[in-house]
Amino acid sequence: MTALEGVKVICVGQFYFAPYCSLLMARLGADVIKVEAPQGDPYRRLPTVDTDGYPIQFRFLNAGKRTIRLDLASPAGQDVLRDLVRHADVLVQNLSPGAMDRFGLGYDELSTVNPGLIMASGTGFGSFGPYAGEPAMDLTIQARTAIMSTTGFADGAPVRTGPSVVDFVAGTHMLSGVLAALFQRTRTGRGQHVEISLQDSIIPALTSNIAGLLSNANSPERTGNRHGSMAVAPYNAYRTADGWITLLCPTDAHWQRLCAQMDDPATADPRFATMAGRCEHMDDLDAVVGRWTRTLTKEHLTRRLTDLKIPCAPVVTLAELIEDPHVRERGVLRTVTDDQGSFMTLGSPLFLSDSPIVEPTRPGGLGADTDEVLAAELGMSADDIAKLRDAGVI
Repeated sequence: MTALEGVKVICVGQFYFAPYCSLLMARLGADVIKVEAPQGDPYRRLPTVDTDGYPIQFRFLNAGKRTIRLDLASPAGQDVLRDLVRHADVLVQNLSPGAMDRFGLGYDELSTVNPGLIMASGTGFGSFGPYAGEPAMDLTIQARTAIMSTTGFADGAPVRTGPSVVDFVAGTHMLSGVLAALFQRTRTGRGQHVEISLQDSIIPALTSNIAGLLSNANSPERTGNRHGSMAVAPYNAYRTADGWITLLCPTDAHWQRLCAQMDDPATADPRFATMAGRCEHMDDLDAVVGRWTRTLTKEHLTRRLTDLKIPCAPVVTLAELIEDPHVRERGVLRTVTDDQGSFMTLGSPLFLSDSPIVEPTRPGGLGADTDEVLAAELGMSADDIAKLRDAGVI
């Protein structure tokens, strides 16, 4: 069996936040029904499409889910969702703040329909505080939460991180909250409301940066590829004969092993004898390390340093990443082959020894599973479904 076998999840999510939470639940064996507005998830309309014309981001986040089209702004659509909730364990949502309450589908209302329901709501800033209710996306949270001001180089402009770190970190936090509530329900028999905000979720990732500020108010906010609080050195990306490599020495023992490899008299400089000294003279230290790395290829350096248990990695491109044999074997990026061909999607980063990962299936078009879900879950007849479709509810 799988970890979440028998758990039914309704995902009223869009973009990445809640859909990533429900994707992880699907990979753990939950039955996930994704509810989309009549116009569909916004990511269905992005121009980044696969060779078959299907939107890649939507496929990555929703493969393995059943999808239905439902107008939650209509009373009939609200009734359908309430009926689905009667049979559900979990509902996750990240609609605009207050939208579910305006539809009469907030936790207070839905918990009367199903007292065992766990409802997870994702917003930018949570339900209380000065910013509660403000709209937010990954980019704006990065700006509001000092992610951008701590990303980039000291003499450059604030920079957004390459990946959408806020959405995916928050989606993982949402999963943690849902699983904790499911566990608590086994003891109490009651569901509960789980609140996750994008800002709350990403602030802990700033620990090193905040430590630098608290220990030295003049510490630079943007440290480039160096340690966030400038407290570890060497710690940087260094040019090689054919690209770049990252390496760091978190202890004196690591530094001593690196010195033995570099075989450079400059490493005997007493300024580099302690971590504090190395951090104080970081520019000179990086020059010594970089002088050595430029003479060797990134592959050679990676093998050599890895053998010495010195943390390091070559800087790879996206094209190199998706062809990486380790990534392919782990299956977090997964190529699925079915009777329609092959497509790439997300597997799962969660590996449980007694719960196999559920293989994702190809998502369909908007509302592809609506008839099947309404018939199987709610016992609706073909005539009932046709009436809803004629009224524009589904």
